[in-house]
Order: sequence, then structure tokens, then C-alpha cells
Amino acid sequence: MPPGSPTSGVGRLVADRYLLLNRLGSGGMGHVWLAHDRRLACDVALKEIAFRDPDEAGAEREERVARARAEARHAAGLRGHPHVVTVHDVLEHEGLPWIVMEYVPGAVDLRELVARHGPLSPAECARVGLAVLDALTAGHERGVLHRDVKPANILLAPERTGAPHGRVLLADYGISLQPDTGETRYTMSSMLVGTAGYLAPERATGGPPTPAADLFSLGCTLYYGVEGCGPFERASHLAEITAVVTQEPRPAVRAGALGPVLTAFLTKDPAQRIGAAEAEAALALIVAPQPQPEPYARTATDLGSQPHWSAPGPPSPPPPGPAPGPPPPSPGPAPGPAPGPPSPRGSGPRPARRRGRVRQAVLAVLAGLLGSALVLGGTWYALTHQVPGGPVGPYGDVVGLTAPLRDGDCVLASWSGGVRFTGTPRLTLDPTCRDKAPDGQVMAFVAAGTAAEARRLGPQRCEERTRGVREGLADVRSVAVVPTAEGFVASGRRTACLLLGAHGPVYGPLGGHRRLGSAFTEVETMQRRDCLETRSGRGARLVSCAGAHDEMVLGFTRMGDAMTFARARTASDDACARDVPPADYGFDPSVYGSGSWTSEGPWKSGTHFAVCTVRRQNGGTMEGDEP
Repeated sequence: MPPGSPTSGVGRLVADRYLLLNRLGSGGMGHVWLAHDRRLACDVALKEIAFRDPDEAGAEREERVARARAEARHAAGLRGHPHVVTVHDVLEHEGLPWIVMEYVPGAVDLRELVARHGPLSPAECARVGLAVLDALTAGHERGVLHRDVKPANILLAPERTGAPHGRVLLADYGISLQPDTGETRYTMSSMLVGTAGYLAPERATGGPPTPAADLFSLGCTLYYGVEGCGPFERASHLAEITAVVTQEPRPAVRAGALGPVLTAFLTKDPAQRIGAAEAEAALALIVAPQPQPEPYARTATDLGSQPHWSAPGPPSPPPPGPAPGPPPPSPGPAPGPAPGPPSPRGSGPRPARRRGRVRQAVLAVLAGLLGSALVLGGTWYALTHQVPGGPVGPYGDVVGLTAPLRDGDCVLASWSGGVRFTGTPRLTLDPTCRDKAPDGQVMAFVAAGTAAEARRLGPQRCEERTRGVREGLADVRSVAVVPTAEGFVASGRRTACLLLGAHGPVYGPLGGHRRLGSAFTEVETMQRRDCLETRSGRGARLVSCAGAHDEMVLGFTRMGDAMTFARARTASDDACARDVPPADYGFDPSVYGSGSWTSEGPWKSGTHFAVCTVRRQNGGTMEGDEP
């Protein structure tokens, strides 16, 4: 089969180093994969050059290969910039280049974000614009033009402070160019370079690429972000290009304070178009309003989108030590003691250039500004309120706690009517995190400037902060315990992010709160990529993957709702071999086989799943050097 044909798949090893895990996306140049770097034991993103037709003309093949090399070179020149996806390497594999890039967990591109949740607020869109402008300007100062700024090339990802889309990254320098170096332009003479509807009019009519053309494309992108459609969106690409050249942009209706800046970006004449420095100042005013002279004196946000850092600073953290919770609630189901251990089958279950105004504006908003809340499906949060005459706690009388939650606290949840995730639960602490079969655990916190901001943004931020652990477990849900207005200061100005079992208790600590050597009483707390010791005859214990271990958790498989637990114990190995085959994760099928674990507690609560593992077929230990 010819090199470059799109036959890549999960489990393929590239350059004897990068194991392909799953496809992240596809585009005109090929595919982008999530891959595991076996040498450095970390995840990366790999861009693969692929051809729809293996017999494509040699000239076009050479052009696309050269374009990929140019992308890697230009992006690598901006390595370390906080708003550019980092390129680590470009390598040759089977005659074609692969670009090794930074993997950004939880990232979503602007096009997809708007499609899922609707347009951004003007202030949030201006924040995105500041970050992308900073990246473009850094490239322009090096003589590199992007030439394809569009919503699909703007990534938004969780930021360390907890903002779910706080990190903004410019991606895909695939058609970028350094025009002053005599560099070959890897584009066919009959083709326009860029994306219809986002292409500057001077480029659409054959003019040379310039920084001003990138700014026009940025204006189109920000228009899409705040309006939900492109300014020149039409029924066909030809109609869009015609509109870019001959028609004015569609009038903005949601842009508010951003409207005049968009108009300045979308000026047809590049000589009259807003420049980078002026655009930076205008966008910064929308993010953090302050008195300014004309022509941008009216670019102010409404009171509902004022940045939270204008509120008083957070108080000193509460003193350590758990406070006693209220008496056990009633009515509501009381969790029983933890059942016995799970049952195995088989033999076991930058540095960067920053300018003054951009630094101030971007750092401020990265502390947590979001113009509107995006609450994803599947997330529940406690609607807290006070009962007249009741005690004032951080989260309200309904939730019932009289002291703020702390990281790692395990809780018992009693639901009105006994139906999980219906209504607001009353929470009590489980100090041992095991003896009473806890329903869940505090995994993170997200800070807020005001109680209103905590209510507006807490659920989405908790969704993002718990995503990594949640996706590694079989059956949990994210829950945000939001402080009331009266209890906001007492809570430490923080929303507590819980993970609760979706159908029943979790039976013990989760994620990083587990200790090496601890035994699993139930499979609910087993997590993807956990390494297990199973030879002791005492069930399964969590051990380090760097040393000898007997099994590794790969994933989970659902068993039939009508299946009995006794039947599941005999059927789980076959189900795991079929649904979660170790070969899909790079394990040699001649050496490794499937194992599985089940336990009765989750089965009785309605969570019918088996934990699927990989183990050596000869019964030997795994030594920490597997895929």
C-alpha cells in the first residue's frame, strides 16, 4: 500500500515511539491523533499527512509534504508563546512527515464551542481576540503570516486557575508564509489560500499576503464568536468570496461594545484597516473597561459582565480541621456497609514575549472571567437556598453543612424522595471515607469573586476541573456545591467540586486521593491506567505502574441490565476481550490477554459494568515498560 494512504488506526506505532490512541480530528492536510510518547511517558498530538487518493499527482504530494514541513518550522519559531500550540518535532515515517505537537486536554475549537453552546458574550469574545492578536503579532514580528485565521483554528482549553476555556491557543500554521525570505509558496497557482468567508478582500483578488490580511481574518473570526455566524456567510464558497470583495458584512446584532472594533477589522481597504496596536487597546477596553478618548470611549461592558476581579479580594482561608456535620438526614436511603472485595476473572481482573497592555488584560481575564456560563449536559449542581429561621451554613440549610468542604472530604448524600440527582441532596461528612460507603468525594474547588459569579460559573468550571478523573472512572457524575450569598465568605469564596457515584456509593477514595498499596473493596474506584497487584490472594491492590504489577486497567464494558451478577462473573472476561481488546492499546496479542473485575455492590445499585484489564498470558508480572 502506498505511503501516506489513510490506513492509520488505533494501536499503530509511529517512528517506534508514538502509539496512536485515538483520532482527534481531520482536515485538508490529514488527521490529528492523540498519541502516547513511549520514551517520555506523556501524551502528544500527532498530525499525519494523509491522501484521499493514493494516486494523487506527485507534484501535489510534494507540495503538501513541503507545506507540512513549513508549518512545523514556522510554529516551532513561536515555541513557548502562551497562545500558540507548541510544536515539539517533525519526523519522517514511511516517507512522509508527521508533526509532533503539544496535546491540549479538554480543548475545544471556537467553531465547535459556538455550535454547542451559542455565541460568546462581547467581553469573552474580546478576551479571545486579545490572545489571538498577541499570537499573530508575535508571528508578524518574525515575518510569519498565518493566512488561515478562522474559528476552527482557535482552541479554548481549561486554564490552571479553573476557568474552563481560559486558555486560548492559535493552531495550524499549515499555509503560513514568510514572504520576505524568498520562501517557496506551497500552493497551486489556481487556488486561493485560506478559507472562504474569512479571506481578506485583497487576498481574494490576488494581492500579496500581509499582516493586515491576518487581522481581517481575525475580525471575521471574532464576528463569528459573538454573532454565531460569519460576516460573509453565504450558501456557497464562491458566493462568500464574492461577498468579501463586493459587499459589506452582515450587520452585527449581539456584538454590543465589540461592534465598532469589528467594523474596524473588516474595513475593505487594508491601508484603512485597524492596526495591531490600536486593536489591542480597543479589545483591552472591552475586557476591562476604563475611561478612554474617542473613537473607542463607548466600548464598555454592561454591569452583568463586569470582571470579578473588581470585587473585594478573598478572605483568609478557613482554619484546618473538619467541622461536624448536622444530624443524619431523614428520610432517605442509608448506605449499607461496604461489600467484600471485587471479584476477578481469568487470573485477575514559557517563557514568552508579552507587551504591557496585553499582559494586564489577558492575565486579568485568565483569573476567571467568562462573559456567560456554559453548563454542559450531564452535570448537576446543588441549587442552594436558605430556609427562613434555619442555620446559616456555607451552602444553605438544604445542603446542611455548617462548615466549608475541604479537598478530599468524602460525603454521604440523602436525596429527597430517594431518587439520586433529583432535587437537592442533604450532605454529611464521612470522616473515614470508607466505613460508611461514601457517595462521593470533593475533588477540586473553583474560586469566584462574587456569589452570583459562583452560581453562574461554578457548575461549568467544576465540570472542567473534574473531567480528567471523571473520564477515567466508570460511573460518576460531576456535582458543584455552590455557596449561598449569605455563606459565600464562609465558604472561602469557593464552589466545591464533587464526584458522586451515578447509581450508588463510590465505596472509597477516588483519583489522586487513593494511596498506593490500598485494597479495592469495590470496582467503582478503579480507574483507567491503574496498575494492580493481584497475586496476594487479598483481591486487588493499587500499585505504581513504574514497578512490577500484575494487571493494568484499560477501560470498562457494560453488561446486560437483565444479567445476574453470578452470570456476569463468568461472562466478563469474554466481554472485555471483545469490547476492550488489549491489542487496541498497543499490547502484543501473542504476549498479553484480557482480564476483568466485577463486584456485587455496584451491581446491586444498578451499575452493571466490568472493569477490563490487560495481563500477561504466561502469568508473569508486567514491569512498567509496556505501551
